[in-house]
Amino acid sequence: MIRNARIDDVKAIYHLLNHFSQKGLLLARSLSSLYDQLRDFQVYVEPEGPGERVIGACALHICWENLAEIRSLAVDENFQRKGIGSKLVAACLAEAEFFGIAQVFTLTYQPSFFASQGFKPIDKKELPHKVWSDCINCPKFPDCNEEAMIWQK
Repeated sequence: MIRNARIDDVKAIYHLLNHFSQKGLLLARSLSSLYDQLRDFQVYVEPEGPGERVIGACALHICWENLAEIRSLAVDENFQRKGIGSKLVAACLAEAEFFGIAQVFTLTYQPSFFASQGFKPIDKKELPHKVWSDCINCPKFPDCNEEAMIWQK
């Protein structure tokens, strides 16, 4: 089940993202930034016992009038290859359409996955400078080898 993230999901999202950050697969997010950007996140939860367990997360970050970014897509390794990542991306794209945003980009180490979701490669130089605010704090900046991709309605 996919739903909007809630306060009690933040620590689970943090641990999920931190796991993949340590592997160099995505940008780390601090607990503070996750609380600040909680409204950006969708989570995939699976009921477990009396509560729910977050097994996937993805954020849609609005950058500008007609541009948003899909970021922080992560699915627990025990649940990968089951369509959860695709469902999370689809939920974020549907949200972008709801807001009237016609272009969504991502910076990724998994271009084949995003290509399967309808994203096309784009030169990073075509993205506005505003999108680089997170990059400045990244240890890989300015030698990042993530690929830029864009989805257009």
